[in-house]
Amino acid sequence: MGDTSEDIAEAGFKDRTRVDEAREALRAVVSKVDQTEVVDLDSADGRAIAESVRAERPVPHYSRAAMDGYAVRAESTFGASERSPAILREIEEGPVGGDDAVRVHTGSELPDGADAVVKIEDVERVGAEVEVFDAAAEGENVGPVGEDVEARTELYEPGHQLRPSDLGLLKSTGIGTVAVRERPRVSVIPTGEELVQSDPDPGEVIETNGLTVSNLVRRWGGEPSYRDVVTDDREALRGAVERDLDHDVVVTTGGSSVGERDLIPDVIDEMGEVMVHGVALKPGHPVALGVVGETPVIMLPGFPVACIVNAVQFLRPAVKWAGDLRLTDPPTFPARLDRKIPSEPGIRTFARVSLETKDGERVAVPTRASGSGILSSVALADGWIEIREGVEGLPEDDIVAVQDWEWLP
Repeated sequence: MGDTSEDIAEAGFKDRTRVDEAREALRAVVSKVDQTEVVDLDSADGRAIAESVRAERPVPHYSRAAMDGYAVRAESTFGASERSPAILREIEEGPVGGDDAVRVHTGSELPDGADAVVKIEDVERVGAEVEVFDAAAEGENVGPVGEDVEARTELYEPGHQLRPSDLGLLKSTGIGTVAVRERPRVSVIPTGEELVQSDPDPGEVIETNGLTVSNLVRRWGGEPSYRDVVTDDREALRGAVERDLDHDVVVTTGGSSVGERDLIPDVIDEMGEVMVHGVALKPGHPVALGVVGETPVIMLPGFPVACIVNAVQFLRPAVKWAGDLRLTDPPTFPARLDRKIPSEPGIRTFARVSLETKDGERVAVPTRASGSGILSSVALADGWIEIREGVEGLPEDDIVAVQDWEWLP
């Protein structure tokens, strides 16, 4: 399937909704997941906090030496200098009396009675005595209780998406489990009578869209239900959607255009409402967005690249909104464009590119196979360039931002 088939499929759309407008229509029907669960820290990475979290204990939970040296009472070092050192008595352990000094290392618990640490470079050990050449103030080189985190400090508010560093902080404050929102449940329904899972005969096509979308959903923080292929039959499609209306989002792949076998938009409109059918982006005009009851339905095109582009533009935000997760922009890499890229005014275009290094410079090379049915053109690309609606193509040697849309958010 190349550009010719794609253009024919898109020709039936006279009115196309702009991407941002379509996304806002979708946002209006996506609800946050209400259910919560308590999970161990080792499985909480990337999850959204469901309730505020407070430190159960201070960090550190004891006064500690912040330097290698000797724990002392500060008053015993007053007046110490190079010419007139303070002479203290070294002891093995506390409590520390008036003229005592205990050898400590960075992180060691401060002995009872001590209120300062003299750095090792400011002392000289002479037999059982320690000569101190610089006076220490009370609290000097000491990490007090709660210096990092005080007990009962609010660490995170609801909606915060946990990162590995957060989990380390939680554990350090005595927290072993955390309440998080359940992952949004996303039903993924591939459609098309020509689709098979393996060993295709002539005229049959291996099902890949459902597999790809399911793994993207999991990467974005959702819990996919990857369903069996549903044939192009109204009742079969209706039944498949009805079965999964208890999910937070239903997404179908294929059958979203305006041909005789493109039935899913009509089925959804009969069951609920199709808010958007046809979006001003390329590849992938024939996307549809609807709602049945309170369940949003995203109808992705069957062309693999168009399916992926629309999944990133619409399904990813829906999963993030439902899961109360951060919706961040993909990282980009600046590169010089190897050759010009045409685009149609009023259409948001996603041009696949590979990245190469030429004469020490990063160069973006548009893929030769540009059809939205050419899965390898995106699978083997390093990213894509997003050309906004108000731009009419990009010239050769332009410095562009290449989106790494497949990054782990």
